[in-house]
Amino acid sequence: MSNTPNPLFSLPCRAYDLLVSLANHLQSPLLLLLRLTWGIQFAQTGYGKLHSIEKVTGFFTDLHIPFPMANAYLVGWTEMVGGTFLALGLFSRPTGIALSTTLVVAYITSEQEALQKLFSFTDIDPFLTAAPFLFLLASIIVVAFGPGAYSIDYWIARAKGREWKSPSF
Repeated sequence: MSNTPNPLFSLPCRAYDLLVSLANHLQSPLLLLLRLTWGIQFAQTGYGKLHSIEKVTGFFTDLHIPFPMANAYLVGWTEMVGGTFLALGLFSRPTGIALSTTLVVAYITSEQEALQKLFSFTDIDPFLTAAPFLFLLASIIVVAFGPGAYSIDYWIARAKGREWKSPSF
């Protein structure tokens, strides 16, 4: 038996290792792009809600959301501050959870038909094309993967001497 690796397996393994290494280097720039794009969108949406609070309160009233004005302010501030934090990469995971919560409520209250089709497995397109979908997806990605190395969270962790990597299972 020889210790020389089989060249038929060696080349694909090296190519795969190179691909993984390159893809790993794309994680932080991709997360930065996602955070900036959707964080700014969240902040603008929240700002718009806060500056049209009567209109948002009326919409929430029509949806039978309890305490419509209080919830309109809550959602507006959550989106504006949360979007800013998301863009900066500050408190990213808790912010992603807060934003995801508002979007789940948005689906439950204003996108009921899309939810019904999703859970009946008849047609998922209404769920995927609903206004909250891309916002929810961006929030969930940040909760799952963190903000990446180009974030304030990263620099806080580094300053505290904490290792910045995903846990192994």
